[in-house]
Amino acid sequence: MAAPMASDDAMEGDFPMVGGAAMYPTKNIIENAVNSADHTTLVAAVKAAGLVDALSGPGPFTVFAPTNDAFAKLPAGTVDTLLKPENKDQLVKILTAHVVSGTYSGADLMQKAKAYGGRYNLQTLSGDSLTAVIRGKHLYIFDEAGGAALVTIADVNQSNGVIHVVDDVLLPK
Repeated sequence: MAAPMASDDAMEGDFPMVGGAAMYPTKNIIENAVNSADHTTLVAAVKAAGLVDALSGPGPFTVFAPTNDAFAKLPAGTVDTLLKPENKDQLVKILTAHVVSGTYSGADLMQKAKAYGGRYNLQTLSGDSLTAVIRGKHLYIFDEAGGAALVTIADVNQSNGVIHVVDDVLLPK
């Protein structure tokens, strides 16, 4: 028997769709992410890193969420290696390099970047830096290693912050 639908399920059309699932602003980052078919690798990594409780907490957080395709761009075997218990510290470092304290909408990031000459620096929970950069009408997030991720879906609001879907994994230095 199917679980009863929550009252907000009927309004799917009013909420952003990510990975084939509606993202409800009444749910937290983890509650929404587990429903996205495009973020199964990210969810597995968050679980392996022991970050589920932290990202379910009150926040607020801004999360730059790489898709499965983004993880697939990493060298062969990288994800499997990172998911091993002995590499948990490295995995935590990489994942927390995708999270900023506070809530930054796409418009906020673009406005701040424009105000600072096209670039706006953010400090992640890992202590590393990300830089929001405007290129044409697109928002990119650069990591300390020089990688750039395009924000493909912005402003997926959560009860404890906001998710921006990105097309690359952001790596700390």
